[in-house]
Amino acid sequence: MITPLNPDFSLDVAHTEKLIEHLIEGGAHGIFIIGTTGESASISPDVKSDLIRLTCKQVNGRVPVLVGITESSFVQALDLAAIAFESGASALVAATPFYINIDQDEVVNYFQKLADAVKLPLFLYDMPSHTKVKIEIESAVKLSAHPNIIGLKDSTGDKANFAALCEAFKDQPEFKLFIGPEEILGEALAMGGHGGVSGGANMFPKLYVSLYEAFQKNETEKVQSLQDTIQFVSENIYQNGTYKSSYLKGLKGSLSFEGLCNGVLALPLYSYSDTDLADLRPRFLNVKDQVEQALLQSI
Repeated sequence: MITPLNPDFSLDVAHTEKLIEHLIEGGAHGIFIIGTTGESASISPDVKSDLIRLTCKQVNGRVPVLVGITESSFVQALDLAAIAFESGASALVAATPFYINIDQDEVVNYFQKLADAVKLPLFLYDMPSHTKVKIEIESAVKLSAHPNIIGLKDSTGDKANFAALCEAFKDQPEFKLFIGPEEILGEALAMGGHGGVSGGANMFPKLYVSLYEAFQKNETEKVQSLQDTIQFVSENIYQNGTYKSSYLKGLKGSLSFEGLCNGVLALPLYSYSDTDLADLRPRFLNVKDQVEQALLQSI
């Protein structure tokens, strides 16, 4: 889930509540807050704590709430984990600490210590493009032996890495593997993945849920058709201009057209200009139309 923000970078409560209802009405099986799409590295500690409390209260047990606790400080990660537990969250998600150079034995030690200390189940989050530290397959296997580490989200964007994960855990179906990049959601499920954590579901939750459900029913052609539509979303919403942050700019800009957020990004990022938004709007309307047609055809 994105983090809806006010112009002063405080939490936009009204849009957060509206977005949560949009996600649940769209059939989302769970809500993951304070991840990459939620601008976890940029939003303030106050926004994080406010968001955890508000999300858990608004969801009210209807679907699981997963809370990102990625921090460079172990103590700050524990602080977020405590708020998540007190608020009624279902699980925690943590990527490797960033900025400092760490080895794989330190990665394993960090997550073991984290899993020992928190009161909720923990998912590993492999995001080396952002943290600069990878969770190697061997490290993930070692960590899976911890009773409080229950799965991994792979956001490497490397299909070979996800295939290797699925092979490594083929005899541990209780250890859940989720794919981050939605552009390979269908392929990841076919490899043996258990689901996806898709930023585009902020806009079109039914699209991603429908693909998952079609896969469960072995409706191969429907899966491919819906995956093609997801690719169309990616190409038209996430890849405008030359910004390295075009994914988030496009996503929040599109959500602002639907009244689901203000389109505000936390510094150091900034929102699309009025000119950029004017260019994005017809693309978004075209994408929305394509998604609606794809969903109608999949019924």
